[in-house]
Amino acid sequence: MQLSQDTTSQNNRGQNNQGRKAVVLLSGGLDSMVSAGIARETGFAVNALTIDYNQRHRCEIDSARKIAEFVGAERHVVLPLDLRQFGGSALTDDIDVPKDGVGPGVPVTYVPARNLVFLSLTLAWAEAIGATDIFIGVNALDYSGYPDCRPEFIAAFQDIARLATKEGDQGTQFQIHAPLQFMGKADIAREADRLGMDAGMSWSCYDPQPGDVACGECDSCRLRKAGFADAGLIDPTPYAV
Repeated sequence: MQLSQDTTSQNNRGQNNQGRKAVVLLSGGLDSMVSAGIARETGFAVNALTIDYNQRHRCEIDSARKIAEFVGAERHVVLPLDLRQFGGSALTDDIDVPKDGVGPGVPVTYVPARNLVFLSLTLAWAEAIGATDIFIGVNALDYSGYPDCRPEFIAAFQDIARLATKEGDQGTQFQIHAPLQFMGKADIAREADRLGMDAGMSWSCYDPQPGDVACGECDSCRLRKAGFADAGLIDPTPYAV
């Protein structure tokens, strides 16, 4: 299977996608915010899907609502899916969120098969509304070791979309856009700035502190802070540390 960089954010600016529907998987984090902004910029009519999986960082849900409104989403669905029933992650179980820096291997904040589950739901909605384009804000560089952020997974899921759907069986080609796939966090911060998106709308922290303040020490906070610093941009997120 040949993998190539998604060029949505580079080559499709100005392409006439007007009237074409896209479903954007919108978590409320920085990456998904920029992915939604790119979908809008390239002319797609945005339909945003947020999965409320009863995660620890529920501030993301409010952020997703703000972002969906900002990009002018035709519809924003917040779909409840209680993954605390499964557990197995520091985001969905009574497990401490690590605060000692980004380490090797798959971290305990990995939610089992999360992107596989979420993309399946996104695909189901896309097929229901006649959309063939799906946007997801994964990236393979600053991804903290999550296997479901790898390019191989995104490419494989595009094949699954063809094999698992009525539309695919009839010859429809679904495209999974991962426009941030090969960007680092500094690049993503710059892209948010270029798109004129207020990064303060997004939420990244895995372990929110009282008063909706980001902890500043979890992997996600560390990657975000470093990204903005490397980009020479101000991160408007309030941090406890």
